[in-house]
Amino acid sequence: MSPAPTEPGRTTEPSESTEPSESTEPGGTTDPGESTGPGGESAGPAARAGASAAEWADWRWHMRKRINTADKARQWINLTADEEEAIVGVAGRYRWSVTPYYASLMDPDDPLCPVRQQAVPAAQELVEFPGAEVDPVGDTLYRRTNRVVHKYPDRVIMLITETCPVYCRHCTRKFHTTDLQGSYFRDDEGGAYDEDFRYIAEHPEIRDVLLTGGDPLSYQDGRLEEIVAGLRAIPSVEIIRIGSRFPVLLPQRITDDLCAMLARYHPVWLNTHFNHPKEITPEAAAAVDRLLRHGIPVGNQTVLLRGINDDVPTMRRLMTELLRIRVRPYYLYHCDNVTGVAHFMTSVEKGWEIMEGLQGHITGFAVPQYVLTTKIGKIPVTRPSFTETPDGGLLLRNFRDQQLLVDGTTHPITESDAR
Repeated sequence: MSPAPTEPGRTTEPSESTEPSESTEPGGTTDPGESTGPGGESAGPAARAGASAAEWADWRWHMRKRINTADKARQWINLTADEEEAIVGVAGRYRWSVTPYYASLMDPDDPLCPVRQQAVPAAQELVEFPGAEVDPVGDTLYRRTNRVVHKYPDRVIMLITETCPVYCRHCTRKFHTTDLQGSYFRDDEGGAYDEDFRYIAEHPEIRDVLLTGGDPLSYQDGRLEEIVAGLRAIPSVEIIRIGSRFPVLLPQRITDDLCAMLARYHPVWLNTHFNHPKEITPEAAAAVDRLLRHGIPVGNQTVLLRGINDDVPTMRRLMTELLRIRVRPYYLYHCDNVTGVAHFMTSVEKGWEIMEGLQGHITGFAVPQYVLTTKIGKIPVTRPSFTETPDGGLLLRNFRDQQLLVDGTTHPITESDAR
């Protein structure tokens, strides 16, 4: 097997920051040279960041210059008193950082901007909500090695890092990636991978491995390749998947070199998280295109978030814009009741309302599967569109709420009816 990384894959923490540009149409942003930031000045994101075009195109530059203080954030947005207080309040409890690229998508004056809400700390993160847990999905219950979580019969996840380019305020693994006192790792993340690879090799039923964290693409290409090569050396591993928000938060990371490296280990798939149409920028579309041209399918797992995408028009636009850039909607996650995240939760009824507003109204494969993630797995919770009648028929309901009664002779319900 290939050697594992010998030290943590952490990048340096931020030291400087940058600027915002607003979306003007679905999937579009203003021209970088025409964006207007705090104080009304006009400057493109790179110029406001004090970056050259080459630096702005370099993902490593963005990782070095991440925003993680109020002073740095003020270069991009006019912080409210509540945001200022929240930044102070989360210090020592929840990490936060924002890439200059993602900061450039924030509305400088609107604290309800959907990008801003996902990136800037809020006072509600410190509120205790009923039923909230640090691990409501049971990662720690199913952990078999330092990194391997084996919840489903034929697949596992590998938590390979705590590092993210942006610490999303709604993260399901907020404890693992942002609580300065906690992690799911039993040992340091930079330790040897021998135990992890051995577990997978000794369980040949495992055919699918998902690399997650944190964000796996926080590693340099060489370190990431060592992990991917180690998995590909295990004969029973058929599929390698990567869960990453880099296409959304820092699309400059999706380089041709990265894609070419991953393509050497096919089949490789990538799932990402676009949560709002404002995130579908030309840069994000170009990153997706690079992945696809290297044979890497891209799926999307949207999280249903209160005040960000919990309405039918926004969700329809998001799903159809994803198709435009050739990303397949995969899941609509009901927001988990995670400590520090619960204020983003909606009701399940709201999720049903949105699913009803998608099914039939947009292309069929633009409609994701609505799921609750629990300690017993992902549970589909879409409201059924049929009712079984007492006489063995089906009462069907379509997206217009029209009904059609089909008797058992036309569409048998049971196998015995079909004979």
